[in-house]
Amino acid sequence: MSTIETSNLTKRFDDLTAVDGVDLDVAAGEVLCLLGPSGCGKTTTLRMIAGLEAVSEGEVRIAGVRVNEVSPADRNIAMVFQFYALYPSLTVAENLAFPLHAEKMAKAEIDARVGEVAGKLALGEVLHRLPNHLAEGEKQRVAVARAIVRDPNCFLFDEPLSRLDVELRMAMRGQIKEILTGLSKATVIVTHDQLEALTMADRIAVMRDGRIEQIATPHDIFAHPKNVFVAGFIGTPQMNLMQGQLLRQNGRASFAFAGQEVSLELGDTSPELSQGETYTVGIRPRGLAPLSEATPGSLAATVDLVEPMGAETLLHLRAEDQDIRVVLDRRHVVREGENLHLGLLPDKLHLFGQDGGRIEL
Repeated sequence: MSTIETSNLTKRFDDLTAVDGVDLDVAAGEVLCLLGPSGCGKTTTLRMIAGLEAVSEGEVRIAGVRVNEVSPADRNIAMVFQFYALYPSLTVAENLAFPLHAEKMAKAEIDARVGEVAGKLALGEVLHRLPNHLAEGEKQRVAVARAIVRDPNCFLFDEPLSRLDVELRMAMRGQIKEILTGLSKATVIVTHDQLEALTMADRIAVMRDGRIEQIATPHDIFAHPKNVFVAGFIGTPQMNLMQGQLLRQNGRASFAFAGQEVSLELGDTSPELSQGETYTVGIRPRGLAPLSEATPGSLAATVDLVEPMGAETLLHLRAEDQDIRVVLDRRHVVREGENLHLGLLPDKLHLFGQDGGRIEL
């Protein structure tokens, strides 16, 4: 059984709590991404699972067995680091075979394992080369191959693609996901790249300040962020988050945004809100549309910057002190300095309370 579980996992460095009560449950065959900004505790969490950091409080269980006091070498895990850590004096084939020799495996089985994993990661033509004769993408594939050749209980990846360029990242994301899908092993991947997490993970755990803010599928993280932090962290371009005071609620909810009154349709089942209280309305840049004229639900703003993005155009606008991002089809020509009336699509709205928590609409 290949599973990873943590309960109340905590790590303290003197007065600093780097990881605070993290609960994870990664099933066999599941890929979980720990996603968050630098310093949020995701790598420390991974290192405690691996046994490279001592646990201050809580438990780590691998394949159902508590491993807090078990050495990293005896946890039967495979870890891929940000830096490839290949043996420079060994060929690719020898690098792949090295962990199998340590397990005293027969030569015939070693050769078979190396050949199989080299085929999966398209390394057959470079097996005879030394690491310094490889391209960056090839080095990364060797590091991944060396991890999976052992058939461990689970896999841990620490920023595995951070040193690759954009094109290689795209290729490696697909290759790693395809390989992991067929291995039925619990896998935890640490990344600060949300695109990496959204494309590779079955579930994403968004972390901040040592705690998990939300664990959900990529779709649910994107479509139903639990709080303002997750809403602002997930999505490119970033979600627009506009704080406004509720003026009245009578079928529609009227908010004061950037010196304007904007009336929004929140839906028939939306909860009763408190008049005079400040709320945060979130809407992604593709949920805003220019209107030919002002309406009760529109927001007036001035175009500050136009960024062509190929098939689409990203607009940066300002309404008093509020920055607003809008993504339009490139055929919609807009110029800097132009005044626009923006319609907020009702089915694209997110609402958050004063505590930052999501209010279901």
